[in-house]
Amino acid sequence: MRIDLLTVVPEMLEPFIDCSILKRARDKGLVEIAVHNLRDYTTNRHRKVDDYPFGGEAGMVMQIQPIDACISALKKERDYDEVIFTSPDGEKFDQPMANNLSLLNNIIILCGHYKGVDWRVREHLVTREISIGDYVLTGGELPAAVIADAVVRIIPGVIGDEQSALSDSFQDNLLAPPVYSRPAEYNGWRVPDILLSGHEAKIAEWRYEQALERTRRLRPDLLGE
Repeated sequence: MRIDLLTVVPEMLEPFIDCSILKRARDKGLVEIAVHNLRDYTTNRHRKVDDYPFGGEAGMVMQIQPIDACISALKKERDYDEVIFTSPDGEKFDQPMANNLSLLNNIIILCGHYKGVDWRVREHLVTREISIGDYVLTGGELPAAVIADAVVRIIPGVIGDEQSALSDSFQDNLLAPPVYSRPAEYNGWRVPDILLSGHEAKIAEWRYEQALERTRRLRPDLLGE
């Protein structure tokens, strides 16, 4: 899989993709992640990528020219399954969407910035708009990083124990059950006896019951309740 990240502040993304799970995935050759500075594609001699909006509204708007130039250059090298724009008014990102995106070959993620992007970008250049929540951030770099992380970690081979990713919250519309590690007792707080029993079937049943209880209490919407 290949993910191309388009941004005006590459320094926000480069350290993120060079550590932890994303670095491991890249080192294994399971994913390519490239960061592209949109300033490298502008025809403006001062490397500007934004301008005032028509109509006199406050704020600055990302121009279409450098975005189109960057996307066009990438499309000359390979085909892309999705060109994603991170926007607070896009589709709400969730685990099923991450699962579906992980099955694709190549995706572009355009990070919004300033007041937004020229609307023609959204009309003609992107294929999907995704939001990570109902709030506004300074730019789309953090959402792009969230999407990339959520997608890459479930690619087979990225995580050593693939069952770990499959048992994460939201994979089956349930929140994850509690997890514990050594020591079995700390400050008088004990790990539930069932987890020390070695009885796999009963442990699995306990985990399901706990996941169901937590979901019903904290996120009943996941159960349609």
